[in-house]
Amino acid sequence: MKDMIVLLIPFLGTTLGSAMVFFMKQEMNKRLEKLLLGFASGVMIAASVWSLLIPAIEMSEEKSSLSWLPAAAGFLLGMGFLLLLDSLVPHLHMDSEKPEGVKSGFRKTTMLVLAVTLHNLPEGMAVGVTFAGAIMQNTGITMAGALVLAVGIAIQNFPEGAIISMPLRGAGASRKKAFFYGMMSGVVEPVGSVMTILLAAQVVPILPYLLAFAAGAMIYVVVEELIPEAQSGEHTNIGTIGVAIGFTLMMVLDIALG
Repeated sequence: MKDMIVLLIPFLGTTLGSAMVFFMKQEMNKRLEKLLLGFASGVMIAASVWSLLIPAIEMSEEKSSLSWLPAAAGFLLGMGFLLLLDSLVPHLHMDSEKPEGVKSGFRKTTMLVLAVTLHNLPEGMAVGVTFAGAIMQNTGITMAGALVLAVGIAIQNFPEGAIISMPLRGAGASRKKAFFYGMMSGVVEPVGSVMTILLAAQVVPILPYLLAFAAGAMIYVVVEELIPEAQSGEHTNIGTIGVAIGFTLMMVLDIALG
C-alpha cells in the first residue's frame, strides 16, 4: 500500500505549482515561463527515452528478435491516441485565441484547464505503467525506477502548475479558483496511473507496448504543445536552455537512481 503513494507524487507537484498563484503577481515573467516550458520538455523527452522506451526494448529482447517492434508500434499508437484526443476534446492553448477540438460553448478558463489535462494524461499513464512493471516479476523495472520517474514528472509538474494557474488568474479568476482549476488539471494523473496499472496487470505480455505507448503520448505533448510555446515570440534561447537543464536532470536521476 505504501508503494501506491508513488502514484500521487506527480499530482503533488501540480498542486504545489498551482499554489504559486497565492505568492506571485498576476502574470508570470515571460523569460521564466519560457525557461519552465523548456525544462518540462527536457524532462519529458528524457523520461520517455530512459524510463519508457529503453525498458520496453530490453523487455522485448528476451522474447523476440524483433525487440524494436513493440517499442515502435506502441510509440506510434501513443502519438496517434493523443492526436485523436487533441482533435476531439475542446481546449485552448496559452497565448492563443483560437480553440482546438470540436466546437463547444466552454469558457476560456475551462478550455485552458482541458489543454493541461490532456497534457497530464500521458504522464499519469507513464507512472502507472512503470509502477505496474515494478510490481510484476522479471520485467527489469524496479520500484526505484518508478519512483524516479514519478519524482521527475512531479518536478516538471511544479512549474506547469504555476503556468496554468497564473494565466487563469490573469484572465480574471480569483486566486482560490485559479489554484483549484490548476490542481484539478492534475487529477487525471493518478486516475490515468490506476487505469494503466489495471490494464497492464490483466495483459502482462503487452507491457512493452504500454511503456512505448506512454512514451509516444508524452512526446506528442512535447512536440505539439510545449516546444512551440517555448519557441514562440522572444527569449526562445531561454527555452532551449530549459530543455538542456530538464533533459540532463532527468537523465541523471534515471541512470543514477533508477
